[in-house]
Amino acid sequence: MAKTNGLCLGISEQEARLKDYIEKTGRDPSLLLSYLQEAQEIFGYLPEEVQVIISKETGIPLADIYGVVTFYSQFSLVPKGRNSISVCLGTACYVKGAGDILARIKELLNIEVGGVTEDGLFSLDATRCVGACGLAPVVLINKDVYPKMTVDAVEEVLKKYRNKEEPGE
Repeated sequence: MAKTNGLCLGISEQEARLKDYIEKTGRDPSLLLSYLQEAQEIFGYLPEEVQVIISKETGIPLADIYGVVTFYSQFSLVPKGRNSISVCLGTACYVKGAGDILARIKELLNIEVGGVTEDGLFSLDATRCVGACGLAPVVLINKDVYPKMTVDAVEEVLKKYRNKEEPGE
């Protein structure tokens, strides 16, 4: 789909899905996290236009929604690639070479942290501790965990995702 102002055309279908979900759950403001998770699943990220929909449908002030979106790292204000890469930079991972792994990924994909490749295939984030210190350094790609990652293994791992049609295949 073509994009306009960051949102895919066909917004009415996506908007309808989100509104339907909010309606089915009773427009309950205490379910904000659930609404945001569903919206991100539908739209791929949470731009202001999507936050406005949630605000109008639930009565939750837009500022409160924005505060939650920017507080939790699971939410994104910018589009993500089809394959989302997260490099843990927690202490254990960093000490075991995560900084070098991150640098190699940036070099191979020609993007910075927070960026998306031109083809939309990859996005890159640095994260703090993922709770797998015994497996350090850890790289996450979508829901796949790559423990004890090495700089030398990065290129081979990325090739797996370049050759897939859809994430998770």
